[in-house]
Amino acid sequence: MRKIVYFLIVGLFLIGVPLYATQSTIKVAEGSACMGDDKSRKQTETLALTEAKRNAVETVKTYVSSATEVKDFELQKDLVAAYANATVTVIEELEKGWYKDPAAGDCYKIKIKTEVVPDEKAMKKAAAKAKDAVTDDPSLPLTVKVWTDKPNYRAGEKIRIYLKGNKPFFARVIYRDAAKNHLQLLPNPYRQDNYFQGGVVYEIPSGNDKFELEVNPPFGEENIIIYASVTQLGDLKLKDEGSVYAVKTRSKDIGIKTRSIKIQAASQGQADVPAEFSEGTAVVKTKK
Repeated sequence: MRKIVYFLIVGLFLIGVPLYATQSTIKVAEGSACMGDDKSRKQTETLALTEAKRNAVETVKTYVSSATEVKDFELQKDLVAAYANATVTVIEELEKGWYKDPAAGDCYKIKIKTEVVPDEKAMKKAAAKAKDAVTDDPSLPLTVKVWTDKPNYRAGEKIRIYLKGNKPFFARVIYRDAAKNHLQLLPNPYRQDNYFQGGVVYEIPSGNDKFELEVNPPFGEENIIIYASVTQLGDLKLKDEGSVYAVKTRSKDIGIKTRSIKIQAASQGQADVPAEFSEGTAVVKTKK
């Protein structure tokens, strides 16, 4: 088995995972607007985009309300309130363009893939009520956590990474070293399956993995980043390095590309189902 001599370090994202720190929902939404006599083309495009974002929030809020079948009514109320005051980031513009409406004239329509991020204060309030249930209750929004066998490591020691989610999820595990290089530990050339059951603790490396994680210089701050969703994640540009993949996607684009997940196709007459998303980062330092 090939040994990967990298120095992984983990510590922040342990038991007691804060509900608000990791969660969001990916949603495809549309918006449209018409010029009329009082709006410019630019204003019309802005209004269409605003409507699309508003539609994304409303759909996700409804989804969270119906999907979160918690016994605690107040907790459910807080979760819905958090998404009602969510911020919206455009991940990708899928379609956009002008068209002629027989009654309204020149109109503009846009279709976007968005990430709806719940209000932090409201999620903190919900987290206080959820307590340990956040990482065990499958009725709550997707939450993943990551930890290691111990918080600190010295040269020559081997690191074990553990993952757990509150419901079934797909995951990507990225290691970022002190030089800001990114390696994808999972999926890897020998372990392509990145689907995990909820409520189960998984270990990396294990199974078909052909690498070990051994602490070596240079020492310093390192990161393990977990991206997870209830549906398959977006693709990155990868290079086979034997046992793992080197990530060739630009650092600033890794999160965006990963969030470009495969939205579940809608049934006839129904809208696409929003996809729950969760991200976790763990950081520690290594020593000689």
